[in-house]
Amino acid sequence: MKKKILIVDDEPNIVMSLEYAFKKQGFDVFIARDGSEALEILKDHIPNVVLLDIMMPNIDGYQTLKNIKDIAVLKNTKVVFLTAKNKVSDVEKGLQLGADKYLTKPFSVKKIVSEILELMA
Repeated sequence: MKKKILIVDDEPNIVMSLEYAFKKQGFDVFIARDGSEALEILKDHIPNVVLLDIMMPNIDGYQTLKNIKDIAVLKNTKVVFLTAKNKVSDVEKGLQLGADKYLTKPFSVKKIVSEILELMA
């Protein structure tokens, strides 16, 4: 079965480098620029992992995560925050809302890919 990932971030450079890295690992990659776009994609696709930024236009990452958790068919989808918000309180909030992992920017693409693969193992 093909691995699927949804990358939700409003920074094109980040999206492009992650999309390239995950495609190289054999993932189907879906891209959303904000939470509302992510939720539209999730109506038609069930990814193994959602890689989610927090600070985005329209619907932020925290609210997007809450919405994802309300969708029954996504209960096995892992959600990983990838964000510049690196205060302890931000990390705690993200994990309390149900994120499976909390990674901070700046990041190494290689590290992100290995973290995601490990999470799916």
